[in-house]
Amino acid sequence: MRIEIWADVVCAWAYIGKRRLERALADRDDVEVVWRPFRIDPTAPARAIPLEEALRDPLMDEAVRACAPDLTPAENRVRISTVAAAEGLGPRWGAGWRASSHDAHRLVALAYDHGGATLQNEVMERVLHATFIEALDISDRSVLARIAAAAGFPQGAGLLDTDAGEVRVRELLLEGKARGVKTSPSLVVGDRALAGAQAPEAIREFLDGCGGAAEVPAEVARMRWAESLMDLRDPLGALTLLRPLLEEFAGDRAVRTLAARAYFASAQLKRAEAQLAPLVEEYPDDAFARLLYGRTLQRQNRAEEAEPHMRLAEAASA
Repeated sequence: MRIEIWADVVCAWAYIGKRRLERALADRDDVEVVWRPFRIDPTAPARAIPLEEALRDPLMDEAVRACAPDLTPAENRVRISTVAAAEGLGPRWGAGWRASSHDAHRLVALAYDHGGATLQNEVMERVLHATFIEALDISDRSVLARIAAAAGFPQGAGLLDTDAGEVRVRELLLEGKARGVKTSPSLVVGDRALAGAQAPEAIREFLDGCGGAAEVPAEVARMRWAESLMDLRDPLGALTLLRPLLEEFAGDRAVRTLAARAYFASAQLKRAEAQLAPLVEEYPDDAFARLLYGRTLQRQNRAEEAEPHMRLAEAASA
C-alpha cells in the first residue's frame, strides 16, 4: 500500500500527524509513505521574517485565525504546543520564522527521486525538526544544505542551486488541487483521503478500508487531473499537467480537445485555433470541436469564418 501525505513543512500539524502516522504503522511493513507538497502560506515572502514580527501583520493574524476560529492565535499556539508535547516533540517547540517552504518542498521531492521513500522520510523529518524544534529558517539554502547532508543526501544542496524539482513541485501542487486536497496534512490512498492529523486509531481504521483500489495508468490519472483543474477554472494549471501528454500523445483526440479547451479558456486563441483546425478536419462530425472552433474564431473578430462551423455545430446537436 502506498500512502501519500500532502503536507506543508511549515505546518505544525504535519509534524504531529507524522508522529501519529508512525504509531499507526508501527506493526506494518507493507506500506510506502510518500510526502507530497502543500502550501498553507503561499504568500510567504522570499526572505523570511521573524514569526513574532509576522504575527503583528493583521493579514497574517487573520490567516492564523482561519485555522482555529474559536481560539486566538496565542491560544492556538498553546494548544498546538500541548499536543506536540504529548506526541514527544520538544521540549522546545515552535517555529521561529515565517518562511517560504518552496525550496524545502523541492528538496523533499528530489530526495524521493534520488533515494526513494526512506531517504525522503529522513529529509522530511529533519526539515520539520529544523522548523519546529530548532526554530531555523528553512527557506535558507545553507540550512537546507546542512539538512540534506545530515540526511544522507549531500547532492541535494547542489541541486537546489539549479532548477531541479521546480517543475515536479509545481505539478504536484496542481495535482493536489485537482484531487481536492485542502488540508495539511491529508493522507491519500488511491481515491480515498483522510484530512488532518488524526489519531493513530483513526488512521488504522482509514487504512483498513483502503484495500483493493486498482491503480490507473499514470497518463490516465494526469488526464483526469487536468480535467478536474478545468472544472476548477484553472486552465493554466490544466495546461501545465497536459504538457507531457501533448508531447507523448500528440495525436490523441481527447488530449488535443482538452488542450484546446484550456487554451480557449485562458484566452490563448491562436493556440486554441492551432489545435482545433486540424481536429474539425479530421473529425468533421465532432460538434463540440466545431462549436469551440467557431467561438475561437468569433473571439478573434472573424465572424464570417466562424459562421459555417457554428451552423454545423448547431445542426449536429439538434
